[in-house]
Amino acid sequence: MTTYTAERLPIHRGPAAWSAILPYRQPFAAHYGDVQVDVAIVGGGFAGLSAARRLQKIDPALKIAVLEAGALAEGASGRNSGFMIDLPHDLQSDDYAGKGVAADRTITALNRSAIAFAREAVEEYDIDPAFFDPAGKINGAATESGRKLNVRYAEHLDQLGEANEMLDAKAMHQITGSRHYTSGLYTPGTVMLQPAGYIRSLGFGLSKAGIRVFENTPVTKIGPVGPDWLLSTPRGRVTAAKVVLANNGHLESFGFARRRLMHVFLYASMTVDLDQATLAKLGGRSRWGITPSDPMGTTMRRIDSTQGGNRIVTRTCASYLPGMVTSQAAVERAAKVHRRKFADRFPEIANIPMEHSWAGHLCLTWNGVAVMRELEPGLFSACADNGLGTVRSTLTGIAAADLAMGRKSDVTDHFLSEAEPTRLVPSPLSNIGANLYFSWKEWLARNE
Repeated sequence: MTTYTAERLPIHRGPAAWSAILPYRQPFAAHYGDVQVDVAIVGGGFAGLSAARRLQKIDPALKIAVLEAGALAEGASGRNSGFMIDLPHDLQSDDYAGKGVAADRTITALNRSAIAFAREAVEEYDIDPAFFDPAGKINGAATESGRKLNVRYAEHLDQLGEANEMLDAKAMHQITGSRHYTSGLYTPGTVMLQPAGYIRSLGFGLSKAGIRVFENTPVTKIGPVGPDWLLSTPRGRVTAAKVVLANNGHLESFGFARRRLMHVFLYASMTVDLDQATLAKLGGRSRWGITPSDPMGTTMRRIDSTQGGNRIVTRTCASYLPGMVTSQAAVERAAKVHRRKFADRFPEIANIPMEHSWAGHLCLTWNGVAVMRELEPGLFSACADNGLGTVRSTLTGIAAADLAMGRKSDVTDHFLSEAEPTRLVPSPLSNIGANLYFSWKEWLARNE
């Protein structure tokens, strides 16, 4: 077994807004001293906490520790848009359709198993139902080309036998209060999360159930000690018989999947809490979620007071950054784009201030596969969510737990059957090419 040293730790730009809009909570303690457990999990996001819960369900006697580098829901789990999508949602396609009918039926079934797993956690740990809203979502279209993409995707869903409903401009206005959208495609199976609320509550529930959750505890080194693994943190050490790396793109920071992971940052802005006069002017429903008909368009989300305030989230702009660090200047540039996109959709309230703007780190692979496997004896990974962090990371966490316990399941079979991530061309060619590609695709989807 080899010793692995972290080359970098997560660096975030802008606040994790989904967490910032929630009430203060007492943080979990950082790790100090020496601790011995059966399983140590590196990362306290969707993958890490799902792995912890799955492990405890398999064997309630296990001693489990979750080591989160920052605070729960301050990383990617508090920086996404909160869509837990059941259907195929391939971001590298033109219309979200995946790899054919058979493959898409398989991934839909797996996605729904992840949603069911999360729903059981909500019930078991008495998580606020406003944080887990099975409301479905809409692919919004503002142009004829966007409508055609939705029609094509609807035809694919019909082949899969999946429910869907085309919406006209009137229906879109009634739902969103915006006349920007000329049509839409509604699908009922998506759960709309308050992602930070869900993750924070899940961490609290696991802690009450006996799992040790440590915050502000980055793992800086992982190495063998006899038959076990020794994890070094700034203030101590953790010895574990088994380790699950649930740190998504930062898997590469420990030397795994080098030049095989695509590190992409997406940017978002969130309005201030809208007052009653603004809400009356806006109209529409108090909660909805819109993904663009073109995957490179703009995602929009409206939430209400039970989820952290009456607010609207705008998410668009992408950067490919192999160094896994974006800049505050990039956040500010994206925020200006968000203002324009918001004004296009809601001209009657165009001057509403944005309270938060931020960047979120995604990890993709060129061929769309995850990295869920045993890396070395007793060392497992649950990484590479391909931009589908809420549901895909839940699945990889479940799968890594099953694999660590020697259990065979549909989810382990799925990930273990995937190919290795495709090797990327060397930087700076990949860096320049990917960012030019993103810019071109965003320009094509500029009205979506």
